[in-house]
Amino acid sequence: MIVSHHDRYGSDVLSGDWRAPRRGRSVDVPAEPGVVVEEVETGWVGAVVRVEKAGGMHVVTLEDRRGRVRAFPLGPGFLVDGRPVTLTKPLAAASAALDARRQAQSRTASGSVAVPGAAARVASGSRIYVEGRHDAELVEKVWGDDLRIEGVVVEMMDGVDDLAGIVAEFQPGSGRRLGVLVDHLVPGTKEARIVAQARALPGLNDHVKILGHPYVDVWQSVRPARLGWEQWPVIPRGLSWKHGICAALGWPHESQADIAQAWKRILGTVRTYADLEPALLASVEELIDFVTDVAAR
Repeated sequence: MIVSHHDRYGSDVLSGDWRAPRRGRSVDVPAEPGVVVEEVETGWVGAVVRVEKAGGMHVVTLEDRRGRVRAFPLGPGFLVDGRPVTLTKPLAAASAALDARRQAQSRTASGSVAVPGAAARVASGSRIYVEGRHDAELVEKVWGDDLRIEGVVVEMMDGVDDLAGIVAEFQPGSGRRLGVLVDHLVPGTKEARIVAQARALPGLNDHVKILGHPYVDVWQSVRPARLGWEQWPVIPRGLSWKHGICAALGWPHESQADIAQAWKRILGTVRTYADLEPALLASVEELIDFVTDVAAR
């Protein structure tokens, strides 16, 4: 069909991509520093300064030619050279984040090299004893993967008042090393006297190691920043320490179930060894080294 130049109805108005926006379709552009963009709604024009997470979302900060800065949600709604773009996280940042995730996945919570698919070893004769359930749960969360590979079991003593009897009953010896972790082990305390008596048992020095940490309770070995504090509150004498901590946090503390729930919440803030105080880390690591010393078995 021949169409006259003057035939206003002669061309096919539906030919081509008639749905395409006038400026073209948006394309992804990494928000690398220095990229100049225009924010469509406000008309703000500026160079990308940085991309960061704020308020649960990623934002891009733009600096205009007068040095003023303004942040916008990362994503669609920008123009580059008049064409619509969707700003995405910088390639370098995305690559770094991926490397960080890969590195984290290759480590256990204790910082050891992870061994994917490794089966737990049959339990050895050696053990690590801790005072109570909360101590055991914390050790399990951070060092559990390591201990299973080594075949070391962590057991609870339900207190240290009869520590000498507990150590003697274990019958330490060749192939049966015992490591003991004690709360609030500082000079002049009841715990210090109890540990001294246990260490004085004859013939056990090569097979028993008793270490501790200075904290009133294992709760205090969690870095206070994990709970939004600069330091743990000082609880007055005569008041239950755990109840006092819960009160300071504004958590229920009337029953034992409340205390158990509080510990669950505190333990939930612990991600890796980096969330624990160095004094606890040093003692637990030394006890693990002691009971897993192959040469001494």
